[in-house]
Amino acid sequence: MVVSPPPQINGRELICRRSVPIGRNVATDMSSAGVEVFRGSSVACFEYGLVLDAKGLGYERLEIDGVCVLTVAPAVAGVALDELQRYAAERLERRTPPPRFVPFTGSGIGAGVYALILILVAYCAGIDLFGIDWLARGALVSRIGGAGEWWRAVTALTLHLDQEHLLGNLMFGCGVGMLAARMFGPGVAWLAILVSGALGDYVDMLVSPPWHRAVGASTAVFAALGLLAGFGWGQTLSPRARRLYRWAPLFAGVCLLALLGAGAGDQHVDVLGHLLGFGVGVALGWGFARTGVPRNRGARLQFMAGAAAVAIVCTAWIAALQHA
Repeated sequence: MVVSPPPQINGRELICRRSVPIGRNVATDMSSAGVEVFRGSSVACFEYGLVLDAKGLGYERLEIDGVCVLTVAPAVAGVALDELQRYAAERLERRTPPPRFVPFTGSGIGAGVYALILILVAYCAGIDLFGIDWLARGALVSRIGGAGEWWRAVTALTLHLDQEHLLGNLMFGCGVGMLAARMFGPGVAWLAILVSGALGDYVDMLVSPPWHRAVGASTAVFAALGLLAGFGWGQTLSPRARRLYRWAPLFAGVCLLALLGAGAGDQHVDVLGHLLGFGVGVALGWGFARTGVPRNRGARLQFMAGAAAVAIVCTAWIAALQHA
């Protein structure tokens, strides 16, 4: 009994009819008859049987007139046939291969400039250059009017309390930053990292309690991690992609944030700042993936973006040092 017109799938036939195992008496065993939902080669039966296994649908594999057949209980025949038809249609879909990724060169240049800025600021702050307390002028301070001092969102990213803090952000920041630079180019990557980190810091100033103080490049480091996670998420986000594959880049980024950004209970870790930097980075990376940024692989774009990042840091410090 044919329930629906049998679609032909690569020479294999999805059907829905009554059948009985070989050797059984059809006249006396119709009560135990199964519903035939697929017939084809033994290899095809094994493949489509795995589909039924994945959905928890019991089936029986038979051989009728030299052809392999899958049968299921009448109660689940409609569900089984629907699952097999969906799988067969999915296999016929043409999948466009992802574009070949060509990494950008010069990733070490951006990392070198990043390291140079952090070390230079650490030295100036250590000797109180110009007789100014650089830590007081540049630290992230959440207080009434503190959010109006926009430069703190940038200068706080370049300050560190001790050598261990500085070394950790140098190592981790250079590593993640070089990965981002290979993806977007050194100039675009570091400009995006700086902007994401600064936005995260600025929001941190707005929402944190009045006594909140913070310094360190870790917000920008987690912004770089979010940039990569968001870009990977945006590239694979499509209705046809498998759910796990779609969300894997974002899930990996969140796991790293939880592992490295929470500070294992350390009260001196700015968890909110890490989370905000990561969130802004994810949003920006997702936007890059959906818009194809950067479209231009020319060295001029990278140089201009890198120069803009350095100019933002210098402008922020000039504003901080001149502020009474």
